[in-house]
Amino acid sequence: MPATEPVNLKEKVRHLPDKPGVYLMKDRLGRIIYVGKAKSLKKRVSSYFQRGRARTVSQPKIRALIEMIADLDTIEVKSEPEALLLEGKLIKQWRPRYNTDFTDDKRFLLVRVDLGEELPRFRLTRLKKEDRSRYFGPFAHSGLLRKTLAQMRRQFGILLGDGTPEKLPDGTWRLYDDVRTELYGAGTIVSAEDYRKRVEDACTFLEGKSREWLETLRNEMLAAAGRQEFEKAAELRDIVFALEKTLAKTRHFERTDPTRPARDDEALESLQVALHLSSPPRTMECFDISHISGTLVVASMVHFADGRPDKDNYRRFQIKSFIGNDDYRAMEEVVGRRYRRLLEEGKLFPDLIVIDGGRGQIGAALKAFVALDAMPPALIGLAKQHETIIFPDERPPLNLPLNHPGLNVLQRLRDEAHRFANTYNADLRSRKIRESVLDDFPGLGEKRRAALLGHFGSIEKLRAASVKEIAEVPGFGGKMAEELWGFLQPRLPDQSESV
Repeated sequence: MPATEPVNLKEKVRHLPDKPGVYLMKDRLGRIIYVGKAKSLKKRVSSYFQRGRARTVSQPKIRALIEMIADLDTIEVKSEPEALLLEGKLIKQWRPRYNTDFTDDKRFLLVRVDLGEELPRFRLTRLKKEDRSRYFGPFAHSGLLRKTLAQMRRQFGILLGDGTPEKLPDGTWRLYDDVRTELYGAGTIVSAEDYRKRVEDACTFLEGKSREWLETLRNEMLAAAGRQEFEKAAELRDIVFALEKTLAKTRHFERTDPTRPARDDEALESLQVALHLSSPPRTMECFDISHISGTLVVASMVHFADGRPDKDNYRRFQIKSFIGNDDYRAMEEVVGRRYRRLLEEGKLFPDLIVIDGGRGQIGAALKAFVALDAMPPALIGLAKQHETIIFPDERPPLNLPLNHPGLNVLQRLRDEAHRFANTYNADLRSRKIRESVLDDFPGLGEKRRAALLGHFGSIEKLRAASVKEIAEVPGFGGKMAEELWGFLQPRLPDQSESV
């Protein structure tokens, strides 16, 4: 171990429980450099700190990791399968430098379609590049993948990596020699434009196949975990995550609006870098609490998709669990209600949750996820005074330049949540003022008042009701209904003067 090892590190290891969990290794700057799972946290983590371990390890990468460890955190879970899933989620969230990035693993195949070519071909590769190509995979079953590509060549009339097309004098292409019989349903002579339509159809087909294989891999992963083959389950889990990531990028490629400014994508990518996210936050949700002197406490949640407001997914909340002024309890309640609903409906969490506030509000949001027994997605707070980004872990607060495009997206999201919350609060105040007219009607207690408003919905509808309709409300007889009807009718100025 390095000589500058923190004094409390060995003490932490000594007090670890003999239970399943996940451990997070950190360097001297507090950065997470490795995430691992363990059947026994005590035994697994202790193995890193055996005397002379760094000198006896044969792999340079592991030696370097051991020498870099300056601190650690652990998360205890109920079972080893739960540790397996949590490990994967944390690797996706933090992308530690000493965890293998599965998308770069050379053991598994990708399908690459170079859209820059005049006649794009479907090639196999083990390396993904940042270029104009579309990628599908990774795929663990290479034999099945090769058979599928051969089927696609016959079905759609596309070129694979071994194709040698010939350009004809009239500008069309002969894809294969006439002796080739793979192109059963499509002609071998085709224009470049018509060939691209074939490519689009084949890509759609391959994406569908990818989704079928994804479901198969998920089932294999769960089966391996059930047999306690956790190393195999972890390998399958990483393939699942990588394939999910590729499919998510494919969906974005297909739905991209060419009229949308490129700066939206650039802003989200800059936010990804600033927050150390595994991918740009395509979906974001922001929560804000609004109240007037502790009364009429409400909350708003706004949803952004690809950096733009998605008003169909806005939500607003009245606080139900308490009366008074407690932003933390209010935040815990509304975050819990929102994501309990998504869990019950089987819907995905957003890529990023933003809380209008600081560490206290973030802590309240995290308590909600603990109560739900759910792993939160990436979560930050945005403190308005200095536009400071607050993290839920040990990372120090972050202040981005005020012209930073990623910060500007967060500001728009936060300001929209603030506007939406204040609008809701103003609506409730107006309704409260209109309803206060009932306070002047003698003999009307809270129970009857609630029955009236529950029955009619608003003062306006109550004013328009007849005596008979008012009398239908429980607790109102004919006489009281008639008196209330007369009380609510507008009085003309000369009525009080007439005798």
